Amino acid sequence: MAKEVVKRIKLEIQAGKATPAPPVGTVLGPAGINLQEFCTKFNDATRDKMGDVIPCEISVYEDRTFDFVLKTPPAGFLLKKVAKISKGSAKGANQVVATITEADLRSIAETKLPDLNAYTIEGAMNSIEGTARNMGIAIAGRNDKELAEQAAEALEEEKEAAKREAELEAMEAEVNTQDVSEVEAMNEKEETTEETE
Repeated sequence: MAKEVVKRIKLEIQAGKATPAPPVGTVLGPAGINLQEFCTKFNDATRDKMGDVIPCEISVYEDRTFDFVLKTPPAGFLLKKVAKISKGSAKGANQVVATITEADLRSIAETKLPDLNAYTIEGAMNSIEGTARNMGIAIAGRNDKELAEQAAEALEEEKEAAKREAELEAMEAEVNTQDVSEVEAMNEKEETTEETE
């Protein structure tokens, strides 16, 4: 009889570096599985992928035994690794932070294909290209010119917005000064009226 799965847990851990300390311990501890056993098995299974972040899906059974399945590294991680950047653009496609080659894109797509909802390398490449675009990473010869134009347009829009904001602040300051002057004038008028009475 098959054992019943009581919990499924997803984690992303650096290959070969799982320890019972947080975050592994805090997530798996309440599930009641042997943390040291999990860490040893995970580290042995991922030793050849050192430096990568490996997603892992853990099935915990009612007798507190477990199995785990390793997935391919996240597309974002692979893109940052190939582009040699520590993080993607804060402005998405409106700011290009790196450019990779189409060969790099194909290599990432081949790595990710087993975990993607794509049946062909081209489909996987399109999927990874979308992730790259959102991270501000252009693909040379594929979308680099388009993203450069988009980034230039976004920069112009930002300048225009800053200019409008400055004009608005100047107008508000002018209105506030007029309001103060009017209040002072009204106060003076009231004082003069009181004195004449």
